[in-house]
Amino acid sequence: MSVCACVYLYVCFLLVPVVLMLFAGFSLLLCVFRVSYYLLLKDCQSLVQILSPFIQAPFFALQTYLLWFHSKDCIHKHEVFTRFGLMLTLCTDVLLWFCAVTDDSIHTEIEMDKQNQDPVNNSYSISPQQDTKGSTNSTLCQCSASAACLALRQGYQILYPFNMEFSLLAGCMLYVMWKNVGRHVTDIYTEHAQKSSLRSVLRGGVRFGPVLGLLVLLTGATVFVLYHVWVGQSTEQSTAFILFYCFHLALMPIMALCSLAATMVQNKKVQKQRRCEERREIKEMKEIKQDLRCRVEEVHNGSKNPTQSLDVVLLVGTAVGQLFLSYLSLVAALALEPIDIISNLDLSYSMLCVVELVLQNIFIIKGLHLLKHNHLHPPTHLHQHSSLKTSEKELKPCPKTGKEVLAANSDAIEDKNEASAIPAGHEGCNTDHWNRRVLQEICAFLILSNITLWVIPAFGAHPELESGLGKQFFGFSVWFVLVNLSQPLTVFYRMHSVGALMELLISA
Repeated sequence: MSVCACVYLYVCFLLVPVVLMLFAGFSLLLCVFRVSYYLLLKDCQSLVQILSPFIQAPFFALQTYLLWFHSKDCIHKHEVFTRFGLMLTLCTDVLLWFCAVTDDSIHTEIEMDKQNQDPVNNSYSISPQQDTKGSTNSTLCQCSASAACLALRQGYQILYPFNMEFSLLAGCMLYVMWKNVGRHVTDIYTEHAQKSSLRSVLRGGVRFGPVLGLLVLLTGATVFVLYHVWVGQSTEQSTAFILFYCFHLALMPIMALCSLAATMVQNKKVQKQRRCEERREIKEMKEIKQDLRCRVEEVHNGSKNPTQSLDVVLLVGTAVGQLFLSYLSLVAALALEPIDIISNLDLSYSMLCVVELVLQNIFIIKGLHLLKHNHLHPPTHLHQHSSLKTSEKELKPCPKTGKEVLAANSDAIEDKNEASAIPAGHEGCNTDHWNRRVLQEICAFLILSNITLWVIPAFGAHPELESGLGKQFFGFSVWFVLVNLSQPLTVFYRMHSVGALMELLISA
């Protein structure tokens, strides 16, 4: 099979295969837990449920192998067959994701066990069909009597979101592979990206952002552990919810202010770059510059990288999940007229989520747009123009008349003055050192903060599902589907924003 290596320019897609392996490992482990759990309760489980993990596990393994070894390949042979296979696999991942979103069997069993243990103080409602089913199968599907069954169910519940994340991530990578079929690339952007990465590694000097980000990460890990310890205890459950909301209410305003400050610095950087570029291009030969730009744009349009357009789509699309969940939480909180502290904290948390997501998306999308422009017009092109200009001057015959000699001398003096006005290299047209430093510090802090907000819900900390407000207003079955529809998108957004912020940190 004829392939060519398609190098991703964005750091997020360099890290995606590693994250995919992590999610694939958790998904395969989930299959093991599901098989063991279903075999313990085989008397009340259908044959389809028992056999489904045996079918999904080979599919996950083969798909992970395909994406790990061939996600950066551009296929140039059997293109129609390859596109058909990739699209079929992509549709399968989408169907598996929808099935995982709507499959609430394990959570229904957990809620029914809680109802049987405390039938008076339950804050959720189960449909009559589920209640009848639970009463008929209460003797066969009683998991609370076995410690092994409870452990398997707890592992099932913790690993359950990773299966949805794997399907989402694999679907995005398959889409990129589908777009790369038959694609031809050049090395012009790869060299520029490698130089940017090398400069970012050697530059150093970023301290405050990583230190504050590590502090947030350690605090988030502590909150995460305490939340999982206390949320299972009836006496400490409210304390766990308060701790969770207070941590997020303290972190999200800081992240929103950092995103706003970074956007302002970014605007200042763009204005300074435009002024410097206008000064530099006054004396350049317009014909050569226009010809080279047209050639670069033709090469770029002929080998358009699908990951560049997919970045913004994923950021906006996955942010809709958290915005949708925040909106539903606001509706539930306002409809139930919250009077306790947890309801008020949930209301504040939902509003701050919207503000933080909007400001961070503005900063990241604007930065990615500037990166795309810089890849389209890298600074090395200006040096190529100047070298061509000097070579053409050297090839011209020597002036013979006195007027031509005077004109040539005046041009040389102007070129010399212009060269002395602009510092060596292209640093004169870059932003000020402090502006670049501020952007790097903010990006480093936001990276670690988003990792914290990524890990906490990814490992099963969902107060929206457990606090009772959404269940009271929408009902358990509807609320479960809504949360499962929004939470994977939220986790995927945090993961993808980490990659985008990493790219902004490198290219700042």
